[in-house]
Amino acid sequence: MPAGFAHHLRSRRHGVGQTLAGALVVTLAAAGCSSITPAGNGQTTGSGGGAGTGADSFGTAATASEVTDGGTLVMALSAEPDKLDPTLSRSLYSRYVFHAMCEKLYDVDSSAKIVPQLATALPTASGDGKTVTIPVRDGVKFADGTAFDAAAVKATFERNLTTAASGRKSELGPVTSVDAPDAKTVVVHLSTPFAPLTAALADRAGMIVSPTAAAAAGKDFANNPVCVGPFKFAKRVPQNSIDLVKDPNYYDAAKVHLAGISYRIITDANIRSANLRSGDAQVADSLSTQDVPTLAKDATLTVLQSQSLGYQGLTFNVGNVDGVGKPAKPVDNPQGKSAAIRQAFELSIDRAGLVRVIFNDLNTVACSPISPQSEFSSPAAQACAPHDPAKAKQQLQAAGVTVPFPIEMSISNNPDSLRYAQALQSMVKDGGFDLKIKPVEYAALLDQQDRGDFSLLALGWSGRVDPDANITNFVGTGGSQNVAGYNNPQVDQLLTQARQSQDVSQRRDLYGKVTTALHQDDPLIYLYRQRNLTGVSTKLKGVQVFPDGVIRVAFAGFAK
Repeated sequence: MPAGFAHHLRSRRHGVGQTLAGALVVTLAAAGCSSITPAGNGQTTGSGGGAGTGADSFGTAATASEVTDGGTLVMALSAEPDKLDPTLSRSLYSRYVFHAMCEKLYDVDSSAKIVPQLATALPTASGDGKTVTIPVRDGVKFADGTAFDAAAVKATFERNLTTAASGRKSELGPVTSVDAPDAKTVVVHLSTPFAPLTAALADRAGMIVSPTAAAAAGKDFANNPVCVGPFKFAKRVPQNSIDLVKDPNYYDAAKVHLAGISYRIITDANIRSANLRSGDAQVADSLSTQDVPTLAKDATLTVLQSQSLGYQGLTFNVGNVDGVGKPAKPVDNPQGKSAAIRQAFELSIDRAGLVRVIFNDLNTVACSPISPQSEFSSPAAQACAPHDPAKAKQQLQAAGVTVPFPIEMSISNNPDSLRYAQALQSMVKDGGFDLKIKPVEYAALLDQQDRGDFSLLALGWSGRVDPDANITNFVGTGGSQNVAGYNNPQVDQLLTQARQSQDVSQRRDLYGKVTTALHQDDPLIYLYRQRNLTGVSTKLKGVQVFPDGVIRVAFAGFAK
Protein backbone atom coordinates (compact mmCIF):
# COMPACT_ATOMS: atom_id res chain seq x y z
CA MET A 1 0.00 0.00 0.00
CA PRO A 2 1.47 3.38 -0.97
CA ALA A 3 2.50 5.56 1.93
CA GLY A 4 0.32 8.49 0.86
CA PHE A 5 -2.69 6.21 0.70
CA ALA A 6 -2.02 4.84 4.19
CA HIS A 7 -1.66 8.36 5.58
CA HIS A 8 -4.95 9.40 4.02
CA LEU A 9 -6.71 6.35 5.41
CA ARG A 10 -5.55 7.05 8.91
CA SER A 11 -6.97 10.57 8.68
CA ARG A 12 -9.91 9.26 7.81
CA ARG A 13 -19.81 2.74 -1.08
CA HIS A 14 -34.52 -17.11 -14.42
CA GLY A 15 -41.72 -27.39 -21.21
CA VAL A 16 -45.42 -26.62 -20.95
CA GLY A 17 -46.49 -25.60 -17.49
CA GLN A 18 -42.88 -25.08 -16.35
CA THR A 19 -42.57 -22.30 -13.78
CA LEU A 20 -40.21 -19.43 -14.42
CA ALA A 21 -38.78 -18.78 -10.98
CA GLY A 22 -36.58 -20.74 -8.66
CA ALA A 23 -36.17 -21.78 -5.07
CA LEU A 24 -33.49 -20.78 -2.59
CA VAL A 25 -31.29 -23.82 -3.02
CA VAL A 26 -32.68 -25.59 -6.08
CA THR A 27 -33.44 -23.07 -8.82
CA LEU A 28 -35.34 -24.08 -11.93
CA ALA A 29 -33.28 -23.46 -15.02
CA ALA A 30 -35.93 -21.30 -16.64
CA ALA A 31 -35.79 -18.84 -13.80
CA GLY A 32 -32.42 -17.36 -14.50
CA CYS A 33 -32.38 -16.08 -10.91
CA SER A 34 -29.57 -16.51 -8.47
CA SER A 35 -29.78 -18.66 -5.39
CA ILE A 36 -28.52 -16.64 -2.46
CA THR A 37 -27.98 -18.25 0.91
CA PRO A 38 -28.57 -15.71 3.71
CA ALA A 39 -26.32 -15.65 6.72
CA GLY A 40 -29.13 -14.59 9.01
CA ASN A 41 -32.54 -13.01 9.24
CA GLY A 42 -32.65 -11.23 12.56
CA GLN A 43 -32.01 -7.70 13.64
CA THR A 44 -28.74 -6.32 14.89
CA THR A 45 -29.61 -4.00 17.73
CA GLY A 46 -27.44 -1.86 19.95
CA SER A 47 -25.92 -2.74 23.28
CA GLY A 48 -28.98 -4.72 24.28
CA GLY A 49 -28.78 -6.97 21.23
CA GLY A 50 -25.13 -7.88 20.87
CA ALA A 51 -24.39 -5.80 17.78
CA GLY A 52 -22.03 -7.14 15.22
CA THR A 53 -20.52 -5.63 12.11
CA GLY A 54 -20.60 -8.04 9.21
CA ALA A 55 -23.41 -10.53 9.91
CA ASP A 56 -26.51 -10.28 7.75
CA SER A 57 -29.53 -8.86 9.58
CA PHE A 58 -32.50 -8.22 7.31
CA GLY A 59 -35.00 -7.14 9.96
CA THR A 60 -38.31 -8.83 10.74
CA ALA A 61 -41.89 -8.14 9.67
CA ALA A 62 -44.13 -6.36 12.17
CA THR A 63 -47.31 -7.86 13.59
CA ALA A 64 -50.42 -5.76 14.20
CA SER A 65 -50.11 -6.33 17.95
CA GLU A 66 -46.65 -4.70 18.00
CA VAL A 67 -47.47 -1.37 16.36
CA THR A 68 -49.89 1.52 16.54
CA ASP A 69 -51.74 2.94 13.54
CA GLY A 70 -50.81 6.40 12.33
CA GLY A 71 -47.77 8.63 12.31
CA THR A 72 -45.38 9.65 9.56
CA LEU A 73 -42.10 7.84 9.15
CA VAL A 74 -39.16 10.03 8.17
CA MET A 75 -36.44 8.34 6.15
CA ALA A 76 -33.14 10.07 5.44
CA LEU A 77 -31.92 9.36 1.90
CA SER A 78 -28.27 9.68 0.91
CA ALA A 79 -29.12 10.95 -2.59
CA GLU A 80 -32.10 12.37 -4.40
CA PRO A 81 -34.18 9.88 -6.42
CA ASP A 82 -34.33 10.52 -10.12
CA LYS A 83 -37.61 10.51 -12.09
CA LEU A 84 -40.46 8.84 -10.21
CA ASP A 85 -41.57 7.02 -13.34
CA PRO A 86 -40.80 3.27 -13.37
CA THR A 87 -40.27 3.37 -17.14
CA LEU A 88 -37.63 6.09 -16.92
CA SER A 89 -36.06 5.65 -13.48
CA ARG A 90 -32.41 4.68 -13.16
CA SER A 91 -31.45 5.11 -9.51
CA LEU A 92 -31.55 2.93 -6.41
CA TYR A 93 -33.06 5.78 -4.43
CA SER A 94 -36.20 5.90 -6.58
CA ARG A 95 -36.57 2.13 -5.94
CA TYR A 96 -36.85 2.94 -2.23
CA VAL A 97 -39.80 5.23 -2.94
CA PHE A 98 -41.35 2.89 -5.52
CA HIS A 99 -41.39 0.04 -3.01
CA ALA A 100 -43.98 1.91 -0.96
CA MET A 101 -46.18 3.09 -3.84
CA CYS A 102 -45.57 0.99 -6.99
CA GLU A 103 -46.00 -2.74 -6.55
CA LYS A 104 -44.63 -5.17 -9.15
CA LEU A 105 -45.82 -8.35 -10.76
CA TYR A 106 -43.17 -10.13 -8.67
CA ASP A 107 -40.96 -9.34 -5.71
CA VAL A 108 -37.97 -11.01 -4.06
CA ASP A 109 -37.85 -12.26 -0.49
CA SER A 110 -35.00 -12.30 2.03
CA SER A 111 -33.46 -15.32 0.26
CA ALA A 112 -33.53 -13.52 -3.11
CA LYS A 113 -36.28 -15.94 -4.19
CA ILE A 114 -38.85 -14.56 -6.63
CA VAL A 115 -42.39 -14.48 -5.24
CA PRO A 116 -45.71 -13.20 -6.68
CA GLN A 117 -46.91 -9.72 -5.79
CA LEU A 118 -49.47 -8.33 -8.27
CA ALA A 119 -49.27 -11.66 -10.07
CA THR A 120 -50.98 -14.57 -8.32
CA ALA A 121 -48.46 -17.24 -9.33
CA LEU A 122 -45.15 -17.66 -11.08
CA PRO A 123 -45.30 -17.49 -14.88
CA THR A 124 -45.68 -20.58 -17.05
CA ALA A 125 -44.00 -21.01 -20.43
CA SER A 126 -44.89 -22.83 -23.62
CA GLY A 127 -42.75 -25.74 -24.73
CA ASP A 128 -40.64 -23.55 -27.02
CA GLY A 129 -40.25 -20.87 -24.33
CA LYS A 130 -41.65 -18.16 -26.60
CA THR A 131 -45.02 -17.69 -24.90
CA VAL A 132 -45.25 -16.83 -21.21
CA THR A 133 -48.52 -16.65 -19.27
CA ILE A 134 -48.90 -14.59 -16.11
CA PRO A 135 -52.01 -14.73 -13.88
CA VAL A 136 -52.76 -11.43 -12.10
CA ARG A 137 -54.88 -10.30 -9.17
CA ASP A 138 -58.46 -9.10 -9.52
CA GLY A 139 -60.33 -6.65 -7.31
CA VAL A 140 -57.28 -4.35 -7.18
CA LYS A 141 -57.35 -0.59 -7.77
CA PHE A 142 -54.72 1.96 -8.66
CA ALA A 143 -54.26 4.99 -6.42
CA ASP A 144 -56.55 6.99 -8.76
CA GLY A 145 -59.39 4.50 -8.20
CA THR A 146 -59.21 2.91 -11.67
CA ALA A 147 -59.04 -0.87 -12.02
CA PHE A 148 -55.81 -2.84 -12.12
CA ASP A 149 -56.22 -5.74 -14.59
CA ALA A 150 -54.46 -7.59 -17.39
CA ALA A 151 -55.16 -4.72 -19.81
CA ALA A 152 -53.24 -2.38 -17.50
CA VAL A 153 -50.32 -4.80 -17.42
CA LYS A 154 -50.36 -4.95 -21.24
CA ALA A 155 -50.39 -1.14 -21.40
CA THR A 156 -47.40 -0.89 -19.05
CA PHE A 157 -45.42 -3.44 -21.06
CA GLU A 158 -46.11 -1.46 -24.22
CA ARG A 159 -45.15 1.79 -22.51
CA ASN A 160 -41.85 0.25 -21.36
CA LEU A 161 -41.12 -1.03 -24.86
CA THR A 162 -42.02 2.10 -26.83
CA THR A 163 -41.14 5.12 -24.68
CA ALA A 164 -38.15 6.83 -26.27
CA ALA A 165 -36.06 7.16 -23.09
CA SER A 166 -37.22 3.88 -21.54
CA GLY A 167 -34.78 2.28 -19.16
CA ARG A 168 -36.80 -0.94 -19.29
CA LYS A 169 -36.77 -1.82 -23.00
CA SER A 170 -33.49 -3.72 -22.93
CA GLU A 171 -34.52 -5.40 -19.65
CA LEU A 172 -37.48 -6.95 -21.48
CA GLY A 173 -35.21 -8.42 -24.13
CA PRO A 174 -37.02 -10.21 -26.96
CA VAL A 175 -40.59 -9.39 -25.89
CA THR A 176 -42.50 -8.68 -29.13
CA SER A 177 -46.10 -8.26 -27.97
CA VAL A 178 -48.44 -8.72 -25.01
CA ASP A 179 -52.07 -9.90 -24.96
CA ALA A 180 -54.78 -9.66 -22.29
CA PRO A 181 -57.30 -12.39 -23.22
CA ASP A 182 -59.21 -11.72 -20.01
CA ALA A 183 -58.97 -9.44 -16.98
CA LYS A 184 -56.84 -11.89 -14.99
CA THR A 185 -54.50 -13.28 -17.69
CA VAL A 186 -51.48 -11.74 -19.37
CA VAL A 187 -49.77 -13.51 -22.30
CA VAL A 188 -46.28 -12.35 -23.26
CA HIS A 189 -44.91 -13.25 -26.69
CA LEU A 190 -41.14 -13.42 -27.30
CA SER A 191 -39.05 -13.86 -30.42
CA THR A 192 -36.70 -16.19 -28.55
CA PRO A 193 -36.70 -17.81 -25.08
CA PHE A 194 -35.68 -15.33 -22.40
CA ALA A 195 -34.45 -16.79 -19.11
CA PRO A 196 -34.26 -13.49 -17.13
CA LEU A 197 -37.87 -12.40 -17.77
CA THR A 198 -39.30 -13.23 -14.34
CA ALA A 199 -36.41 -11.54 -12.58
CA ALA A 200 -36.92 -8.42 -14.71
CA LEU A 201 -40.59 -8.35 -13.69
CA ALA A 202 -39.49 -8.37 -10.04
CA ASP A 203 -38.13 -4.87 -10.48
CA ARG A 204 -39.10 -1.70 -12.31
CA ALA A 205 -40.12 -3.48 -15.54
CA GLY A 206 -42.80 -5.21 -13.45
CA MET A 207 -44.18 -2.05 -11.81
CA ILE A 208 -47.63 -1.50 -13.31
CA VAL A 209 -48.82 2.10 -13.71
CA SER A 210 -52.33 3.42 -14.18
CA PRO A 211 -53.00 3.64 -17.95
CA THR A 212 -55.50 6.44 -17.32
CA ALA A 213 -53.01 8.54 -15.34
CA ALA A 214 -50.15 7.79 -17.74
CA ALA A 215 -52.20 8.87 -20.76
CA ALA A 216 -53.39 12.04 -19.06
CA ALA A 217 -49.96 13.08 -17.77
CA GLY A 218 -47.88 12.13 -20.79
CA LYS A 219 -44.26 13.16 -20.29
CA ASP A 220 -45.14 14.65 -16.88
CA PHE A 221 -46.16 11.31 -15.32
CA ALA A 222 -43.08 11.36 -13.06
CA ASN A 223 -44.44 14.51 -11.38
CA ASN A 224 -47.58 12.67 -10.20
CA PRO A 225 -47.02 8.91 -10.53
CA VAL A 226 -49.99 6.59 -10.02
CA CYS A 227 -49.52 2.90 -9.27
CA VAL A 228 -50.83 0.17 -6.97
CA GLY A 229 -49.26 0.37 -3.53
CA PRO A 230 -49.72 0.80 0.21
CA PHE A 231 -49.01 4.53 -0.23
CA LYS A 232 -49.61 7.08 -2.95
CA PHE A 233 -47.67 10.11 -4.10
CA ALA A 234 -48.45 13.38 -2.34
CA LYS A 235 -45.76 15.92 -3.20
CA ARG A 236 -42.11 16.46 -4.02
CA VAL A 237 -39.82 19.35 -3.20
CA PRO A 238 -36.78 18.95 -5.49
CA GLN A 239 -33.48 18.33 -3.68
CA ASN A 240 -35.36 18.30 -0.37
CA SER A 241 -38.13 15.75 0.14
CA ILE A 242 -40.73 13.35 -1.26
CA ASP A 243 -43.95 12.73 0.67
CA LEU A 244 -46.32 9.76 0.39
CA VAL A 245 -49.66 9.20 2.14
CA LYS A 246 -51.55 6.00 2.90
CA ASP A 247 -53.67 4.85 -0.06
CA PRO A 248 -57.19 3.84 1.04
CA ASN A 249 -57.64 2.02 -2.31
CA TYR A 250 -54.85 -0.44 -1.53
CA TYR A 251 -56.13 -4.02 -1.66
CA ASP A 252 -54.46 -5.00 1.62
CA ALA A 253 -54.85 -1.73 3.50
CA ALA A 254 -55.24 -3.48 6.86
CA LYS A 255 -51.51 -4.27 6.76
CA VAL A 256 -50.60 -0.60 6.39
CA HIS A 257 -50.07 1.09 9.76
CA LEU A 258 -48.34 4.37 8.94
CA ALA A 259 -50.28 7.44 7.80
CA GLY A 260 -47.42 8.64 5.65
CA ILE A 261 -43.75 8.43 4.70
CA SER A 262 -41.49 11.41 4.18
CA TYR A 263 -38.19 10.86 2.37
CA ARG A 264 -35.70 13.62 3.22
CA ILE A 265 -32.60 14.12 1.08
CA ILE A 266 -29.53 14.28 3.37
CA THR A 267 -26.37 13.56 1.42
CA ASP A 268 -23.91 13.79 4.32
CA ALA A 269 -23.64 10.46 6.19
CA ASN A 270 -22.70 12.22 9.43
CA ILE A 271 -25.83 14.37 9.28
CA ARG A 272 -28.00 11.33 8.46
CA SER A 273 -26.59 9.57 11.51
CA ALA A 274 -27.17 12.67 13.65
CA ASN A 275 -30.80 12.85 12.48
CA LEU A 276 -31.20 9.18 13.35
CA ARG A 277 -29.78 9.65 16.82
CA SER A 278 -31.87 12.74 17.52
CA GLY A 279 -35.09 11.11 16.35
CA ASP A 280 -35.64 13.60 13.52
CA ALA A 281 -35.40 10.58 11.18
CA GLN A 282 -36.38 7.03 12.06
CA VAL A 283 -34.61 5.35 9.13
CA ALA A 284 -31.38 6.26 7.34
CA ASP A 285 -29.92 4.55 4.29
CA SER A 286 -26.29 4.01 3.31
CA LEU A 287 -24.69 4.39 6.71
CA SER A 288 -21.02 5.21 6.54
CA THR A 289 -18.83 2.18 7.25
CA GLN A 290 -16.88 4.53 9.52
CA ASP A 291 -19.99 5.10 11.67
CA VAL A 292 -21.43 1.57 11.85
CA PRO A 293 -19.32 0.29 14.78
CA THR A 294 -20.48 3.19 16.94
CA LEU A 295 -24.12 3.16 15.77
CA ALA A 296 -24.34 -0.59 16.37
CA LYS A 297 -23.63 0.03 20.07
CA ASP A 298 -26.47 2.53 20.43
CA ALA A 299 -29.35 0.83 22.29
CA THR A 300 -31.88 3.17 20.65
CA LEU A 301 -30.94 2.04 17.14
CA THR A 302 -30.89 -1.07 14.97
CA VAL A 303 -28.38 -1.57 12.15
CA LEU A 304 -29.73 -3.73 9.34
CA GLN A 305 -27.13 -5.33 7.09
CA SER A 306 -27.19 -7.41 3.92
CA GLN A 307 -24.59 -8.18 1.29
CA SER A 308 -25.38 -6.41 -1.97
CA LEU A 309 -26.12 -8.31 -5.18
CA GLY A 310 -24.48 -5.49 -7.08
CA TYR A 311 -21.12 -3.77 -7.31
CA GLN A 312 -19.37 -0.45 -7.08
CA GLY A 313 -16.83 0.44 -9.70
CA LEU A 314 -15.49 2.75 -12.35
CA THR A 315 -16.76 3.26 -15.89
CA PHE A 316 -14.61 4.57 -18.74
CA ASN A 317 -16.21 6.39 -21.63
CA VAL A 318 -15.08 4.25 -24.57
CA GLY A 319 -17.74 5.20 -27.11
CA ASN A 320 -20.54 7.30 -25.61
CA VAL A 321 -20.29 10.35 -27.83
CA ASP A 322 -23.93 11.06 -28.73
CA GLY A 323 -25.63 9.79 -25.57
CA VAL A 324 -26.55 6.46 -24.01
CA GLY A 325 -28.26 4.05 -26.42
CA LYS A 326 -26.84 5.74 -29.52
CA PRO A 327 -24.33 3.89 -31.75
CA ALA A 328 -20.82 3.93 -30.31
CA LYS A 329 -18.27 6.30 -31.82
CA PRO A 330 -14.55 6.75 -31.15
CA VAL A 331 -13.87 9.01 -28.18
CA ASP A 332 -11.18 11.61 -28.34
CA ASN A 333 -8.92 10.63 -25.45
CA PRO A 334 -6.18 8.00 -24.98
CA GLN A 335 -7.85 6.07 -22.15
CA GLY A 336 -11.06 5.70 -24.13
CA LYS A 337 -9.14 4.41 -27.13
CA SER A 338 -6.62 2.16 -25.37
CA ALA A 339 -7.53 -0.94 -23.36
CA ALA A 340 -3.89 -1.09 -22.24
CA ILE A 341 -4.26 2.24 -20.41
CA ARG A 342 -7.49 1.11 -18.77
CA GLN A 343 -5.83 -2.17 -17.74
CA ALA A 344 -2.98 -0.18 -16.25
CA PHE A 345 -5.44 1.83 -14.20
CA GLU A 346 -6.93 -1.40 -12.81
CA LEU A 347 -3.45 -2.72 -11.99
CA SER A 348 -2.86 0.45 -9.96
CA ILE A 349 -5.77 -0.26 -7.59
CA ASP A 350 -5.42 -2.21 -4.35
CA ARG A 351 -9.01 -3.43 -3.89
CA ALA A 352 -8.24 -5.18 -0.61
CA GLY A 353 -6.66 -2.02 0.76
CA LEU A 354 -9.74 0.02 -0.06
CA VAL A 355 -12.05 -2.48 1.57
CA ARG A 356 -9.91 -2.95 4.65
CA VAL A 357 -9.35 0.63 5.65
CA ILE A 358 -11.83 2.88 3.86
CA PHE A 359 -14.73 0.49 4.47
CA ASN A 360 -13.69 -1.20 7.74
CA ASP A 361 -13.84 -4.60 6.00
CA LEU A 362 -17.64 -4.34 5.87
CA ASN A 363 -17.58 -4.29 2.09
CA THR A 364 -15.94 -7.03 0.02
CA VAL A 365 -13.64 -7.07 -2.99
CA ALA A 366 -15.40 -7.35 -6.38
CA CYS A 367 -13.79 -8.21 -9.68
CA SER A 368 -16.90 -8.88 -11.76
CA PRO A 369 -20.63 -8.09 -11.93
CA ILE A 370 -21.51 -11.56 -10.61
CA SER A 371 -21.85 -12.10 -6.88
CA PRO A 372 -19.70 -14.96 -5.53
CA GLN A 373 -22.84 -16.28 -3.79
CA SER A 374 -24.71 -16.59 -7.10
CA GLU A 375 -25.23 -20.02 -8.64
CA PHE A 376 -23.90 -18.43 -11.83
CA SER A 377 -20.53 -17.68 -10.27
CA SER A 378 -17.39 -19.55 -11.33
CA PRO A 379 -13.62 -19.18 -11.01
CA ALA A 380 -13.62 -17.36 -14.35
CA ALA A 381 -16.35 -15.00 -13.14
CA GLN A 382 -14.34 -14.15 -10.00
CA ALA A 383 -10.89 -13.81 -11.64
CA CYS A 384 -9.19 -10.61 -10.58
CA ALA A 385 -6.31 -8.54 -11.89
CA PRO A 386 -3.54 -8.24 -9.27
CA HIS A 387 -2.44 -5.01 -7.68
CA ASP A 388 0.75 -4.31 -9.62
CA PRO A 389 1.62 -0.60 -9.91
CA ALA A 390 5.03 -1.33 -11.41
CA LYS A 391 3.42 -3.23 -14.30
CA ALA A 392 0.85 -0.46 -14.64
CA LYS A 393 3.57 2.12 -15.13
CA GLN A 394 5.29 -0.14 -17.69
CA GLN A 395 2.05 -0.45 -19.67
CA LEU A 396 1.63 3.32 -19.69
CA GLN A 397 5.13 3.80 -20.96
CA ALA A 398 4.58 1.13 -23.65
CA ALA A 399 1.38 2.94 -24.70
CA GLY A 400 3.50 6.01 -25.40
CA VAL A 401 1.66 8.44 -23.12
CA THR A 402 3.08 10.99 -20.74
CA VAL A 403 3.64 9.71 -17.22
CA PRO A 404 2.10 10.68 -14.85
CA PHE A 405 -0.96 10.29 -17.07
CA PRO A 406 -3.85 12.63 -16.15
CA ILE A 407 -7.43 11.32 -15.90
CA GLU A 408 -10.47 13.19 -14.59
CA MET A 409 -12.97 11.16 -12.55
CA SER A 410 -16.55 12.33 -11.94
CA ILE A 411 -18.02 11.19 -8.65
CA SER A 412 -20.99 11.94 -6.42
CA ASN A 413 -20.44 14.98 -4.23
CA ASN A 414 -20.78 13.58 -0.71
CA PRO A 415 -18.18 13.09 2.03
CA ASP A 416 -17.99 9.27 1.86
CA SER A 417 -17.62 9.24 -1.92
CA LEU A 418 -15.00 11.95 -1.81
CA ARG A 419 -12.98 10.12 0.84
CA TYR A 420 -13.06 7.02 -1.40
CA ALA A 421 -12.04 9.13 -4.41
CA GLN A 422 -9.13 10.66 -2.55
CA ALA A 423 -7.94 7.18 -1.55
CA LEU A 424 -8.04 6.12 -5.20
CA GLN A 425 -6.23 9.28 -6.19
CA SER A 426 -3.38 8.52 -3.81
CA MET A 427 -3.30 4.85 -4.73
CA VAL A 428 -3.08 5.11 -8.52
CA LYS A 429 -0.26 7.64 -8.30
CA ASP A 430 2.21 4.77 -7.85
CA GLY A 431 0.89 3.27 -11.10
CA GLY A 432 1.71 6.43 -13.02
CA PHE A 433 -1.67 8.17 -12.96
CA ASP A 434 -2.59 11.71 -11.97
CA LEU A 435 -6.25 11.30 -10.98
CA LYS A 436 -8.22 14.52 -10.87
CA ILE A 437 -11.47 14.43 -8.90
CA LYS A 438 -14.61 16.13 -10.23
CA PRO A 439 -17.39 16.15 -7.59
CA VAL A 440 -20.90 16.29 -9.07
CA GLU A 441 -24.35 16.32 -7.41
CA TYR A 442 -25.87 12.82 -7.74
CA ALA A 443 -28.85 13.60 -10.01
CA ALA A 444 -26.62 15.71 -12.25
CA LEU A 445 -24.11 12.85 -12.34
CA LEU A 446 -26.79 10.53 -13.75
CA ASP A 447 -27.57 13.05 -16.48
CA GLN A 448 -23.88 13.54 -17.17
CA GLN A 449 -23.26 9.81 -17.64
CA ASP A 450 -26.22 9.50 -20.02
CA ARG A 451 -24.93 12.35 -22.17
CA GLY A 452 -21.45 10.83 -22.27
CA ASP A 453 -20.06 13.94 -20.66
CA PHE A 454 -17.30 12.20 -18.73
CA SER A 455 -13.98 10.45 -19.12
CA LEU A 456 -14.09 8.25 -16.02
CA LEU A 457 -17.11 7.84 -13.77
CA ALA A 458 -17.45 6.38 -10.27
CA LEU A 459 -20.91 4.84 -9.86
CA GLY A 460 -22.27 1.44 -8.89
CA TRP A 461 -25.28 -0.81 -9.29
CA SER A 462 -27.45 -2.18 -6.49
CA GLY A 463 -27.76 -5.58 -8.21
CA ARG A 464 -30.49 -7.97 -9.32
CA VAL A 465 -31.09 -11.68 -8.71
CA ASP A 466 -30.37 -12.60 -12.34
CA PRO A 467 -26.87 -11.68 -13.53
CA ASP A 468 -28.22 -10.63 -16.91
CA ALA A 469 -29.62 -7.49 -15.30
CA ASN A 470 -26.19 -6.74 -13.81
CA ILE A 471 -24.37 -7.13 -17.13
CA THR A 472 -26.31 -6.84 -20.40
CA ASN A 473 -27.81 -3.40 -19.84
CA PHE A 474 -24.36 -2.04 -18.99
CA VAL A 475 -22.06 -3.64 -21.57
CA GLY A 476 -24.41 -5.01 -24.25
CA THR A 477 -24.48 -2.93 -27.42
CA GLY A 478 -27.38 -0.49 -27.19
CA GLY A 479 -28.06 -1.38 -23.53
CA SER A 480 -30.23 1.16 -21.74
CA GLN A 481 -27.48 1.75 -19.17
CA ASN A 482 -24.44 1.21 -21.36
CA VAL A 483 -23.11 4.65 -20.54
CA ALA A 484 -19.59 3.50 -21.41
CA GLY A 485 -20.62 3.20 -25.06
CA TYR A 486 -19.02 -0.25 -25.09
CA ASN A 487 -19.49 -2.34 -28.22
CA ASN A 488 -18.08 -5.88 -28.49
CA PRO A 489 -19.87 -8.35 -30.85
CA GLN A 490 -18.25 -11.31 -29.05
CA VAL A 491 -19.65 -10.17 -25.70
CA ASP A 492 -23.05 -9.48 -27.29
CA GLN A 493 -23.16 -13.03 -28.68
CA LEU A 494 -22.25 -14.57 -25.32
CA LEU A 495 -24.87 -12.50 -23.52
CA THR A 496 -27.54 -13.43 -26.06
CA GLN A 497 -26.73 -17.13 -25.66
CA ALA A 498 -26.95 -16.77 -21.88
CA ARG A 499 -30.34 -15.05 -22.15
CA GLN A 500 -31.74 -17.86 -24.29
CA SER A 501 -30.30 -20.81 -22.39
CA GLN A 502 -32.41 -22.72 -19.87
CA ASP A 503 -29.37 -24.51 -18.44
CA VAL A 504 -27.72 -23.05 -15.35
CA SER A 505 -24.31 -24.65 -15.99
CA GLN A 506 -24.27 -23.36 -19.56
CA ARG A 507 -25.19 -19.87 -18.43
CA ARG A 508 -22.51 -20.06 -15.74
CA ASP A 509 -19.88 -20.90 -18.36
CA LEU A 510 -21.06 -18.14 -20.69
CA TYR A 511 -20.90 -15.50 -17.96
CA GLY A 512 -17.38 -16.65 -17.12
CA LYS A 513 -16.40 -15.99 -20.74
CA VAL A 514 -18.09 -12.60 -20.63
CA THR A 515 -16.10 -11.68 -17.54
CA THR A 516 -12.85 -12.71 -19.23
CA ALA A 517 -13.64 -10.49 -22.23
CA LEU A 518 -14.53 -7.57 -19.99
CA HIS A 519 -11.20 -7.85 -18.18
CA GLN A 520 -9.44 -7.65 -21.53
CA ASP A 521 -11.29 -4.48 -22.55
CA ASP A 522 -11.91 -2.92 -19.11
CA PRO A 523 -14.80 -0.59 -20.02
CA LEU A 524 -15.81 -1.06 -16.37
CA ILE A 525 -13.52 -1.81 -13.46
CA TYR A 526 -15.41 -3.63 -10.69
CA LEU A 527 -13.94 -2.73 -7.31
CA TYR A 528 -16.07 -3.78 -4.35
CA ARG A 529 -19.48 -5.00 -3.20
CA GLN A 530 -20.95 -2.83 -0.52
CA ARG A 531 -23.02 -3.98 2.39
CA ASN A 532 -26.49 -2.52 2.53
CA LEU A 533 -26.23 -0.65 5.84
CA THR A 534 -29.44 0.86 7.17
CA GLY A 535 -30.04 2.58 10.49
CA VAL A 536 -33.44 2.15 12.12
CA SER A 537 -34.85 3.61 15.33
CA THR A 538 -36.02 1.01 17.84
CA LYS A 539 -39.23 3.04 18.02
CA LEU A 540 -40.11 1.38 14.69
CA LYS A 541 -41.07 -2.21 13.95
CA GLY A 542 -41.15 -3.97 10.58
CA VAL A 543 -38.40 -2.26 8.56
CA GLN A 544 -36.55 -4.77 6.38
CA VAL A 545 -33.67 -4.71 3.89
CA PHE A 546 -33.00 -7.73 1.67
CA PRO A 547 -29.99 -8.43 -0.61
CA ASP A 548 -31.67 -6.48 -3.44
CA GLY A 549 -30.82 -3.39 -1.41
CA VAL A 550 -34.36 -2.01 -1.25
CA ILE A 551 -35.38 -0.63 2.15
CA ARG A 552 -38.85 -1.95 2.93
CA VAL A 553 -40.83 0.44 5.13
CA ALA A 554 -44.36 0.16 3.67
CA PHE A 555 -45.64 -2.23 6.34
CA ALA A 556 -43.66 -0.81 9.25
CA GLY A 557 -45.22 0.97 12.19
CA PHE A 558 -44.36 2.80 15.35
CA ALA A 559 -43.95 0.45 18.30
CA LYS A 560 -46.64 0.39 20.99
